[in-house]
Amino acid sequence: MSVRIFCMGEIVGKAGVFCVKSLLKDFRKEKKIDLVVANGEGTTGGFGLGKNHSIYLHKLGIDVITGGECIYYKRDMVSHIRQAPYILRPANYPPGNPGRGWWVYQVGEYKVGVISLLGQSGFRRVHLSNPFSFLPAIVDKIRRETPIILLDFHAATTAEKYTMFHHADGQVSAIAGTHNKALSADECILPRGTGMICDTGRTGSIDSVGGLDIETEIGQFITQIPERSKEAWDGLEMQGVIFEINAEGRTTAVERVRIPCREVPDERKSES
Repeated sequence: MSVRIFCMGEIVGKAGVFCVKSLLKDFRKEKKIDLVVANGEGTTGGFGLGKNHSIYLHKLGIDVITGGECIYYKRDMVSHIRQAPYILRPANYPPGNPGRGWWVYQVGEYKVGVISLLGQSGFRRVHLSNPFSFLPAIVDKIRRETPIILLDFHAATTAEKYTMFHHADGQVSAIAGTHNKALSADECILPRGTGMICDTGRTGSIDSVGGLDIETEIGQFITQIPERSKEAWDGLEMQGVIFEINAEGRTTAVERVRIPCREVPDERKSES
C-alpha cells in the first residue's frame, strides 16, 4: 500500500484558479491521487493569497495550501489562517505568528505530515530563522504520529534548495521545491529514500513571465519604474509532481506533470 501525493505548481492569478477548476477533479480521479498539496503564494493578483481564494481552492479539491514570503500580504489572511488548518505558512516565521507551519492530515488509512519552510537567500522583505535548524525538531514531532512526511521548501536559489534536499534526505519522505514557478526536470529519489524536485512549476499562464503579463514585466526591467503587474492568460497549464510514498515513509516513484488547459475562460473571452 502507498500514498499518492500531487504537489501542484504555484497557482498564479485567476488563470491559475481557472486551471484548478477545469482540470483537478478529473486528474485526481485518473491518477488516483490521495492528497493534493498546492503552493498558493501567487493566487490573489499574482502576489499573496486572499481568504476567499483559499476557501474556493479548498472546495475545488486542494487539501493543503502552502505559502511563502507573501503569506501575509493579504490582510484578511492574517486572521483567517488561524482557523484554517488546510493553510500552512512557513514554520520558520517567528513563534506566535498567526497560522501553523506544519500539520498532520488524515489521508484514508494513513496520516501524512506536511511541513512548509522558507529559504533565506534572495528574499528582500522577509528574513526568517534558519530552516535547516528548524527541520529536525519538526520531523521528530511528526514521526510520533507518522513516517510519511512531505516538505514544501519555498526558496529562491537552486543552491539552497539542493542543500536542503541532501540535508533532509532520510528525514522526510519527499521534498517539493517551490517559488521559481518554472517546472524543473530533475525529479529523482535520493539515496536515503527521499523523493525530490527542484521546482514544481506553476499553474496558470505558461506563455508569460512567472504567470504575469510579459510586456509589463519587461517594462519594469528596462525603466526600473515600478508598475502594477498584470495577470496573464496565454498557454494555460496545470503543472506539478506526483510522489508515491510507501507505508515506511520512503518515496517509490516520482512523476512530473504538465496538463494543458484547453478550455477558454470567460475572463479571457472578454479581453479578446
